[in-house]
Amino acid sequence: MTDNREENEIDLLELGKKLWDNKRFIIKVCLIGMVIGLIVAFSIPKEYTTTVVLMPEAQSASGGTMGSLAALAGINLGNSAGTDVLASPDLYPSVFQSTPFLRGLLDIKVKDVEREIDTTLYVYMNEHQDIAWWSYILVVPKVIKGFLLPKDEIVGQESNNRFISEEESILLENLIKRITVSSDKKTYITSIGVTMQSPGISAFLADSLTSYFQSYIINYRTQKARNDLEYAEKLYNDSKNNYYKAQQQLAAFVDGNLNVVSAKYRTTQERLQNEASLAYSVYNQTAQQLQLAKVKVQDNTPVFTVIQPAMQSIDPSKPNKKLILIGFIFLAFVIAGCWVLRDDLKRMVIGNK
Repeated sequence: MTDNREENEIDLLELGKKLWDNKRFIIKVCLIGMVIGLIVAFSIPKEYTTTVVLMPEAQSASGGTMGSLAALAGINLGNSAGTDVLASPDLYPSVFQSTPFLRGLLDIKVKDVEREIDTTLYVYMNEHQDIAWWSYILVVPKVIKGFLLPKDEIVGQESNNRFISEEESILLENLIKRITVSSDKKTYITSIGVTMQSPGISAFLADSLTSYFQSYIINYRTQKARNDLEYAEKLYNDSKNNYYKAQQQLAAFVDGNLNVVSAKYRTTQERLQNEASLAYSVYNQTAQQLQLAKVKVQDNTPVFTVIQPAMQSIDPSKPNKKLILIGFIFLAFVIAGCWVLRDDLKRMVIGNK
């Protein structure tokens, strides 16, 4: 055991001595790696991140205003109303990554005064994005393949919302990477980050995205309540017409039989009076239900407080040039060291076998 340890120590000393003897070569390789790292770092386009912080309204378990008005109307809702699934900010990232939500963002107008850009997000991401020089080399095989292979004509799929073209699919994947959403489970504070190559468009899109997200959640949360309100309005209008019609029939019968005294007259009048009373009772109930439905729409409408609005970033968030430079220098050092110790490494591999 002692001899093996001594041999290992001697081997390590010899390896270290070899590296020291070839330090000039290793330094040259590291300098080459540093130059390559600088070229790569300055070739990657700058990107800017804008963060918006939102705090959604806390949802009351008792139903809020809706529960209070229902109690006044003699209705006990209790806790059976339940909570909408989108009331939890934990599901907001899933909303941001959903295809319908992302496709709705493509029509948002974006502006950059410095670069004189005033177009939609779709056009901006397709035509106004800078890419590194090596990306053009990687695209060459795809371009050649597109010229050589026949293009299949797609008929009738442009109008199909379920169809996503390859270009749009790539754009949506890129958009998902540029939008980050995180929520605090304790405070429900939600942070929305948007990363773009233009600081102005990054801030503009973050602000538009916040408004679009709020509208999206509000429409989802109030959809059922709005449907119930529409149905309550229909019932209210029908019951109102029936009540007015019953009143008119009763008034017309009474006016036409002022001097008539008979059992048949009293029976008919009593029947019309009961019908008018019943119609009024239904009319009164539907009027209360209509008011409750209106309050329910308002009660289900979430309110978001903007803690940190969209502010244009001054310093770029990407690329991290220092980290790229250190990474290339370290990689160059490893490659140079392996080249210097290539014979020793081969013997170690063969010896282990």
